[in-house]
Amino acid sequence: MHKRTVLQTALALGLIGASGLAVAQDNVFKIGLILPMTGPQATTGRQIEAAARLYMQQNGDTVAGKKVKLIVKDDTSLPDMTRRLAQELIVNDKVNVIAGMGITPSALAVAPLATQSKTPLVVMAAATSSITQASPYIVRTSFTLPQASVALADWAPRNGIKKVVTLVSDYGPGIDAEKFFKERLQFNGGQVVEALRVPLRSPDFAPFLQKVRDLKPDALFVFVPSGAGAAVMKQFGERGMDKAGIKLIGTGDVTDDDQLNDMGDVALNVVTSHHYSAAHPSAANKKFVDAFGKANKGLRPNFMAVGGYDGMRVIYEAARKTGGKGDGTALLEAMKGQLFESPRGPMFIDAQTRDVVHNIYLRKVERNKDGQLWNVEFDVIKDVKDPGKTK
Repeated sequence: MHKRTVLQTALALGLIGASGLAVAQDNVFKIGLILPMTGPQATTGRQIEAAARLYMQQNGDTVAGKKVKLIVKDDTSLPDMTRRLAQELIVNDKVNVIAGMGITPSALAVAPLATQSKTPLVVMAAATSSITQASPYIVRTSFTLPQASVALADWAPRNGIKKVVTLVSDYGPGIDAEKFFKERLQFNGGQVVEALRVPLRSPDFAPFLQKVRDLKPDALFVFVPSGAGAAVMKQFGERGMDKAGIKLIGTGDVTDDDQLNDMGDVALNVVTSHHYSAAHPSAANKKFVDAFGKANKGLRPNFMAVGGYDGMRVIYEAARKTGGKGDGTALLEAMKGQLFESPRGPMFIDAQTRDVVHNIYLRKVERNKDGQLWNVEFDVIKDVKDPGKTK
């Protein structure tokens, strides 16, 4: 099977090379958006597509005199399918940009194709630190797990949390979260007494949570991908772990704005660190949350939505700067160094790493006077670069 996959990829790369590097020659600027629209990460796809369409609605469907065409494909979070869809978009549709990438394995599967065809790949969701190093044509507008994890490992020991168990999904971002949280917590005098990893597909958190309860740490640090936080929170509450004095902390994925209102009282006072909250009090974010809700039957945008919205902004600006000519290398260069006010706050694309630099916020779940749950920011660490690239 591995040999066949290698042969298929080699053949596809040959086709890409033969297609004149797949540059669109017509009067259309094409964006191939590959997302998990079905399957376990379907909420990621729903949020990013909605945000991309909102950006187009607000900013028009023409840029630099070209009609913008968004081509959405569902990869169901299967990397082999992501790669095949990317090949088709580059060779057959001759897209100018590939975007989306719901999970890390999907982004890594497309990286060689982006390099060979010189097609910019804008990663709007996947958050493993190393992704941008997989191809010089990758630009990221989401976040990295080390950015979010380190901030929480600084906060925890100052607030009486010294003994922690980590619980992460067993793939790239989870391993990043575990590693960077543990290193920084130990540096600050804390201790990770156990590091637990849960299978990404069909996870059952129950036996892991029982083990955590038996260990009686000060807190449980959690990373799970967008969409899985509600299951962790439910089982955490069912086992009475909050009442046993074990605090739940984590990166913002666990109190995902998309699902937070359905989590109930068990989520109250949970502290997380992340780059975006729908409760972020800026004028730009209030406008974004309001417009997103109106366009999507009251749906609240989450951190995936802001990654998609800002990704579209980066693509539009690059197309504008290059006059819509569609050359992949020129587009990539125009994406580097962009600095702007996002709904998340100020952010820019680091020209050297092609990774996002932004604020990381410490947040606590609170209920407002209307009975809604929100991730309310109480502290900020400004202009955080990816710690995974600063060593």
